[in-house]
Amino acid sequence: MLGVCARYSDNLADAEDILQEGFIKVFKKIGTFRGKGSFEGWMKRIMINTAINHYHSNLKHHYHLNIDDLYEDVPSDNEQISTETPIPKDVIMKHIQEMPEGYRFVFNMFVFEGFSHADIAKNLGISVNTSKTQLFKARLFLQKKLKPYLQQNEIRP
Repeated sequence: MLGVCARYSDNLADAEDILQEGFIKVFKKIGTFRGKGSFEGWMKRIMINTAINHYHSNLKHHYHLNIDDLYEDVPSDNEQISTETPIPKDVIMKHIQEMPEGYRFVFNMFVFEGFSHADIAKNLGISVNTSKTQLFKARLFLQKKLKPYLQQNEIRP
């Protein structure tokens, strides 16, 4: 569960705080687990919701972009990074944690948790277009961060 929390935070201390708060919720609500689905899935959902609550409590520190501001940084097709690139998970995780929090939350919820943009918008209190913008910018951020690694290791995207 620490790995789930770490994906939603930019440092280990925050991830541990989210994890601890999440486990407190798990222990308080253990009686509400109905046995439908896995216990791990139920706990994971609590950890994600706890991370979202943590995000909301610190919302004043976030910056959201409008979709109209995107077109200046659109990469060409030859700059796209293949999803089958053998980059170590710890390298990718490090760069995900370096993302601005808004990018990181949308990226994690969309890529890892399978949320739709409408669900992300509802959970984070943002518009659907902002969710799409944040995901787009998160992908650009990750591509820029991984490009030197790819070149250093002579991996072609």
